[in-house]
Amino acid sequence: MSLARGRRALLIASIAALTAALPTLAQDASTAPSESAAPAASEAAPAASEAAPSASVPPGVSPYSGAEPGSGEGLKIGYISLGDSIPFVNLVSQSLAEQAEIAGAEFIPCDSEVDAAKALACAQNLRVQEVDGLINFQLYEDAAEQICAEGPQVPVVSIDIHQRPCEVAFMGADNTRAGTILGEAVGQLMQEQFDCQYDAIVLMTARAAGEVIVLRSDGTLQGFQNVCGELVNFTELDVPSIAIDEARTKFTDYLTTVPGAQRVVVLSLNDDMALGALAAATNAGRADDIWIGAHGADQSSHRELRCNPQWVGDVAYFPEAYGEIAIPAIIDAIKGNELAPDQFIDHQVVNASNIDQYYPEAPAC
Repeated sequence: MSLARGRRALLIASIAALTAALPTLAQDASTAPSESAAPAASEAAPAASEAAPSASVPPGVSPYSGAEPGSGEGLKIGYISLGDSIPFVNLVSQSLAEQAEIAGAEFIPCDSEVDAAKALACAQNLRVQEVDGLINFQLYEDAAEQICAEGPQVPVVSIDIHQRPCEVAFMGADNTRAGTILGEAVGQLMQEQFDCQYDAIVLMTARAAGEVIVLRSDGTLQGFQNVCGELVNFTELDVPSIAIDEARTKFTDYLTTVPGAQRVVVLSLNDDMALGALAAATNAGRADDIWIGAHGADQSSHRELRCNPQWVGDVAYFPEAYGEIAIPAIIDAIKGNELAPDQFIDHQVVNASNIDQYYPEAPAC
């Protein structure tokens, strides 16, 4: 059984626990099959299939669940990585390589290192290498047009950032839905513990990612407002590198502007920026003043999710399963098969109460 199918079976077995942990998200969870894997998932699959018909899958969730062995024989698949120094991206890259190997395709990666010029150079190099299809995960949406023009003239599947005009499908985050369920989860905790009384709220974002980051931002803020109403003392911090160090610096500066705030909600559009905010607050002796919700749930956040009561939760993107969608999608595109324009991950909220159901290998406290 594939990783994605195993996760879908697991959600049905654990839906009661999720509903108890996140009351306001019960309806979303019950209609969204899980993307987590566990040894017992295959045993639960027959019952899960009866309990949750495929029609319950949220709109846009990809039907792919792993590469067909041998389906990519004779094909060259190029890949532009956003930057493998980022844990989330590294997991995506590993997943793509593993699934390409299963398919029997030649996989040619190139790391853009979060640099638009390097992404363009990758595209030019992959054109020279005459790849048959391209998976593009470079960060800068405003660079996409030039990369499309100078890169290989082949089908392109984009990952998490649109690569127009050449993409044939967008694979990755359903940003509006992911944002909404995270914002509601954080809002629910603030409502239950503090009656939605807080001093300030911060959104950590990266505007260079373009349209998708706007959708993620708007969804996250709207989800929080769905529970707690109008935002109080709202600040947006733009972190172009989406990296820990820059986020730590910017959040350190932000904390000096709210010296008396004892309850600051931090909504981060990836785990690295959230970790930077946490480091800044810890260094300032104010770790107990912040309440964090983030996007990603990659391995860098697992200990915080399990052990840190200030880390409310993450909406999971399951980067370790991206290859199960992107590789069969690009192979179909190369072969001329029509793809749905959206190939979304099935997002779930992960927190201390359910992390063992998704990531039992997460570090102990």
